[in-house]
Amino acid sequence: MKKIAIGFIVLCAVVSLVLVTSATAADKFPSKRITYKICFNPGGESDITARFQEAALKKALGVDVSITYQVGGGGALCWAELTRTKPDGYTIAGHNLPHTVVQPMEMGSAGYKTLDLKQIYMFESTPDVLFVRKDSPYKTLKDFVEAAKKQPAGVFTCGGSASSSANDLGTSMLNKAAGIKLTYIPFGGTGSAIPALLGGHVTALMSYSTMAVQQKEQFRALAIATEKRMEILPDLPTFREQGYDVVEGAYRGVAAPPGTPDEIVKILADAFDKVMKDPEVKKKMDQNAFKTEFMGPEASLALVKKKMVEYEQIMKELGRIKK
Repeated sequence: MKKIAIGFIVLCAVVSLVLVTSATAADKFPSKRITYKICFNPGGESDITARFQEAALKKALGVDVSITYQVGGGGALCWAELTRTKPDGYTIAGHNLPHTVVQPMEMGSAGYKTLDLKQIYMFESTPDVLFVRKDSPYKTLKDFVEAAKKQPAGVFTCGGSASSSANDLGTSMLNKAAGIKLTYIPFGGTGSAIPALLGGHVTALMSYSTMAVQQKEQFRALAIATEKRMEILPDLPTFREQGYDVVEGAYRGVAAPPGTPDEIVKILADAFDKVMKDPEVKKKMDQNAFKTEFMGPEASLALVKKKMVEYEQIMKELGRIKK
């Protein structure tokens, strides 16, 4: 009986120590520079957003924030590395839907699992937009589809940001809806996809609403993959308006390594919430056709789980995973 009592006391002491250590870690966090990893090339939506956030994020956290890049595998290299990183809150990474849902589903072994990424905050979304160059002969989506049907399968190419991405899925959806066969060409991010279209290396680009603002002098937007027109782009018709059922886009947020204490995640989430409500940050987001989202850890995780179900069905319908 005495041994049981001693064992219970020891157990209580261990539990108390763990709780005190966790509380102390959270109380002191952050006390040094935080590394904010971007999983794509500079110049894309993830990078642009991080740069919009940078000054306000440093102010909200009270420490320096270093934005770094780890490119490869359409983001998979960065996310896989994040799951092996020390879970102390000092290394976080931007992440994207559908990438982090579809990659493990389609690749089988992406180096990480969707739910390995601990959700901190989901701060934006951007719908797909189909672009051609401003000097392209295709003035409308109808022109583009009719021309694609006259070409041998695969001759028309469509660039985009990464495989297993919203751009990739949007291209597949357009192929199915329009009865055409565009060849999708993945790039390391929007930043590297833009020169490919400007240089005539691809016929078109499936990118995001942001490009309709940032590249309006060089690109012609043919359709946006939303249910209704975007307020900042009132003259850009939807795919549905033009007879093609294509609704797709990306959500972006930030995640931590698995095992990161909830107390630390909350501190980071509160900081991002403050940043995204900063008038200057919000103004820049709106002007560049980002749709600002305000989802904390629980709401972000709920969205991820919802999208896991939705994308599995979409991937099966497109024949990209087994039914």
